[in-house]
Amino acid sequence: MGLREFFLWQLEHEAETSRKVIARVPEGRNSWKPHERSMELGYLAALVASMPGWVEFMVNRAELNLSDPANEVMRTKAVKTRAELCQMLAEGLAKSRTALENTTEEDLMKMWRFRMDGKVVSEGPRYAMIADGAMTHLAHHRGQLTVYLRLLEAKVPAIYGPSADERF
Repeated sequence: MGLREFFLWQLEHEAETSRKVIARVPEGRNSWKPHERSMELGYLAALVASMPGWVEFMVNRAELNLSDPANEVMRTKAVKTRAELCQMLAEGLAKSRTALENTTEEDLMKMWRFRMDGKVVSEGPRYAMIADGAMTHLAHHRGQLTVYLRLLEAKVPAIYGPSADERF
């Protein structure tokens, strides 16, 4: 299995897992957060829904500079409904799937960088940046979102194993 096939498999797996979590996000609670320094629920849910789409721009661009006003569209914005979250996830997944299907192993070996405020935040081979900056990062924020679900008395889905609310 090459990198393209691996990332296509992982993208599908992570998107399915994210769908389960997004389906449990309570509507009408976007501004809720468990602590004053925490992210708001609406932002965190939109972040989880949008992250599978990050693979597309990581494959199709040499870098992302969030300080560039042209990249404002890349900044996450909360939406109001689970249906919108699901749509965000589906659209990003489709774009990323297409990008991976059309890339080469050689392109996945090329360098990729993330810049902000004139500084390089992270840089490395594209495949490593996808693994860390998209996939692992997604798992981290999805985990945060499951804690929010628990605190809001929503049922937490089984993800990598059973939860207190759901068996495999």
